[in-house]
Amino acid sequence: MRITHYAVAVALALSLPAAAAAAASAETVDVPRPSAAAAETADVLKPSAHPVKLRSAPRKLSVTYTYQGQEHTLDDFLTRTRTNGFLVLDGQDIVAERYTGASRDTRFQSWSMAKSFTATAVGIALREKHIRSIDDPVDKYLPELTGSGYAGVSIRELLRMSSGIDWDEATDAPRLQAAANKGYSISKMAARQKRGWEPGARFEYTSMNSFVLARLITKTTGMPYHDYVERKIWRPAGMESTATVGNDSHGDSLGYCCYYATDRDFARFGLLYLHGGKANGRQVVPASWVKLSTKPSPANPHYGLHWWLGEGGDFMAAGLGGQYIYVSPQQGVVIVKSSIAGGAPDQEEALIAFRAVAAEVARTR
Repeated sequence: MRITHYAVAVALALSLPAAAAAAASAETVDVPRPSAAAAETADVLKPSAHPVKLRSAPRKLSVTYTYQGQEHTLDDFLTRTRTNGFLVLDGQDIVAERYTGASRDTRFQSWSMAKSFTATAVGIALREKHIRSIDDPVDKYLPELTGSGYAGVSIRELLRMSSGIDWDEATDAPRLQAAANKGYSISKMAARQKRGWEPGARFEYTSMNSFVLARLITKTTGMPYHDYVERKIWRPAGMESTATVGNDSHGDSLGYCCYYATDRDFARFGLLYLHGGKANGRQVVPASWVKLSTKPSPANPHYGLHWWLGEGGDFMAAGLGGQYIYVSPQQGVVIVKSSIAGGAPDQEEALIAFRAVAAEVARTR
């Protein structure tokens, strides 16, 4: 089943790494520049028949934090970053939930938070032996990549964003999304990528890596990426509402972006990781994969396998313009922040603010 969304902000990067702060002018994707209003098609994820229950248990949270020598309040942070949805879980209790220009039924665009879903699908496919090892070269499973910059590159290095592909997220990711909106085959674009440096030698945030991983899921499991996500993650994790996942209209899910879901279901995904991969008493994601995904990579101590990492065991999925799923295992807290229009990059400040919220939740139990 497919529906149509209208993509916006294709002239922006799809994630918030510090390296993407400045845009370059070089063209590196050989496709015409489509209109920003081009249609993006999407596939449907059906919800669980037994959603994970979230209990409404609001309480007052008095949150302040210091960033760059200045004291801020949570309200100030949410206002400055144009936040439309904000939800805080203490375990399965909703202790804070607010919306501005949106509601609990709004399906927010995930942008690069989708990458964490894609990595989760890889972990499940590995458990089910569709993938023998993440140290296998990706072109072993995707022969169309033989001869490209991805030839011989391990799945692990794609997950770590250390694939060695010649890529500049600030300029290449917007063109990638524009091409998808226009209906170009992203699979064919992946096969044209060039090697820029030795795989594993350094961290380079690359949305194309996540697309290739989504394509890997389709090829190895024998079912479309969105079907696999629905059957192995969305429904087993107890999601309450229908969601959609963007594709390139050639049958390939994007994988690097474009989940449209409610904040409560994004929170359930965070809860899945908070509980070591379990939902409704069932092991949905291998506990070993949750642990491996949130372990620092050699090339970047603040990045795991498609998750951004803090220094105290906390971690988060992050997307363009201020989309976050934050998980604090130490405090037992999950935080979701969503923005429709998006504000300035704020990932460093967001981590500090979320830690202050988690500490306040723990203090007020």
